[in-house]
Amino acid sequence: MTEPAPVFASGVDNERLNAQLRFILEVDKLKRVLRQNLLVDGSRRENSAEHSWHLALSARTFAEYAPEGTDIERVTEMLLIHDIVEIDAGDTFVYDQRDSESQAERERAAADRLFPLLPEDQALRARELWDEFEARTTPEARFARAIDRLSPMLANWHNEGGTWVRFGITRAEVMAKVKLITEGSEALGAYATALIDDATRRGYLGA
Repeated sequence: MTEPAPVFASGVDNERLNAQLRFILEVDKLKRVLRQNLLVDGSRRENSAEHSWHLALSARTFAEYAPEGTDIERVTEMLLIHDIVEIDAGDTFVYDQRDSESQAERERAAADRLFPLLPEDQALRARELWDEFEARTTPEARFARAIDRLSPMLANWHNEGGTWVRFGITRAEVMAKVKLITEGSEALGAYATALIDDATRRGYLGA
């Protein structure tokens, strides 16, 4: 890992700042993690850092479709950190059953290494949010997961099937993911179903 430049500023907790800098430099690696998903225009594969940014912005944009009382600030923070573990664990394609079997173990190990790079209070906060996202036991986590699942569906529809066509994904396989969206937002779940219906009519999904 690249070490931050030495900092010895007066009036600054240099140990704390250097820990924060080490974390920020380390998570820059997320820009190098390529996902299977293409950009909306189909020009190239998306990386995990831009994916996380796009989800955070989507959560704020779609906030009115979250269950009443949902803390959108918490959702946004959750989405900004949820894929940091992919620096070590790599991206797991949602339709890859074999890779998915080891996903939880790989990502927990990554969380154990990456979040403690932060000062203790920030490390605890980040890990709490990441664990919450994984557990899906709160409205915030469920809405965050709904946004995370909807995003690649939008991209695939707009680039004429994208990874659905490339990997021969069926309608049933995609519909199985809609349950997670509906758990977080009934409105977005209904939209996802309509999107899949249209994608099926267009021939983007197998029978």
